[in-house]
Amino acid sequence: MTTDTGIIVRTAGEQDWSNLLLLDEVGFGTPYTPEAIGMWRELVGVDRPIIAIDGEAVVGVTMDFPMTVTVPGGAAVRAAGITAVSVSPTHRRRGILRSLYTEQHRRIRATGAALSVLTASEGGIYGRFGYGPATIVSSVSIDRRFAAPHPKAPDPGGVRIVRPADSRTAITDVYDRWQRATPGAQVRPDVLWDQLFVDRESDRDGGTSLFVLLHDDGYALYRRVGGEDDGMVARIQEMRAVTDDAHAALWRALLGLDLMRSIETTLAPWDPLPQLLTDSRLVRTRSRHDELWVRIMDTPAALEARTYQCDLDLVLQVDDGFLDAGGCFRLVVRDGRAKCTPTDDSPQVVVDLDALGSLYLGAHRARTFAAAHRLWADTSETLRVVDHAFDSDRSAQMGWPF
Repeated sequence: MTTDTGIIVRTAGEQDWSNLLLLDEVGFGTPYTPEAIGMWRELVGVDRPIIAIDGEAVVGVTMDFPMTVTVPGGAAVRAAGITAVSVSPTHRRRGILRSLYTEQHRRIRATGAALSVLTASEGGIYGRFGYGPATIVSSVSIDRRFAAPHPKAPDPGGVRIVRPADSRTAITDVYDRWQRATPGAQVRPDVLWDQLFVDRESDRDGGTSLFVLLHDDGYALYRRVGGEDDGMVARIQEMRAVTDDAHAALWRALLGLDLMRSIETTLAPWDPLPQLLTDSRLVRTRSRHDELWVRIMDTPAALEARTYQCDLDLVLQVDDGFLDAGGCFRLVVRDGRAKCTPTDDSPQVVVDLDALGSLYLGAHRARTFAAAHRLWADTSETLRVVDHAFDSDRSAQMGWPF
């Protein structure tokens, strides 16, 4: 395909990888290690990236790979994970990203994937392509010196200290069980587990090698950061707990790291950690941000895949300004399960596709979008029912970054 400005959009070949990686390194400001290059080539495939060419120069790139994502209710949904999106700083405002995305989403739609997902380095770009932020995470710091468990907090025990190399099977088993129950969490490919357990120094961001606290139903992977003079910090790289008891037991063990001044981690919105402490203010929020963004590629398939918190029967108009995933649909939910079919009836709810993507995993509320005039409902009762129906019993969380 050739754009109006003479830019050629085509599939990358083996000969293009050096130039597309260079563009991506410039775009994100991070040189690739040979190990990282090998991982991405295996994960994506050599001939899957789509590139934009101006003469001999690669001036734009995007790539994706198949994913499986859990949705509310526990169903596994096929998705495309978009990553490594870059446009050269020498070629801004020429429609290159739109041309790349038009071709990429045409290919994704042909696979039958119900969703397309990404993580956004900039928040103002992807809404116009139908993506909405669908998971929320807070970066927090806990002053471990003063953090004490609440008298009513459970003390289940069962945590043990292990070496990463000796615990791969146990950790991957816990992750798989957690992933199958958590909206937004993705199945993790073996190549990414390999990268984690190799634990290269280039991936440590100034911390030590990984320490592991393991429970039969959970784990915490953390690094020590800093020295004794400025106070040591336990920085949690990943923590997954299948049960509330595992969550409480792991936090009791982490709070017992006496030489650590503080603990840094990320928490989902409903994480009970603050309520496990006598002083919930010790869990200090440093930032709150999105992680996984969702675009619904097939509206009936996506809405029928998840479960809902109450029955409903309404006509939903979805507006998609980028492709053709929109339309008017009758959405009928009985006992948590949905049937979504096209209709010519007048809508009772109107929403843009990016806002529907934000609602899809249950992390955001319909009433919030209505207050911002980004969702319209014909009555307050309709809004109340939709707001409740799209809620989720579990916090939506992204499983791993990409």
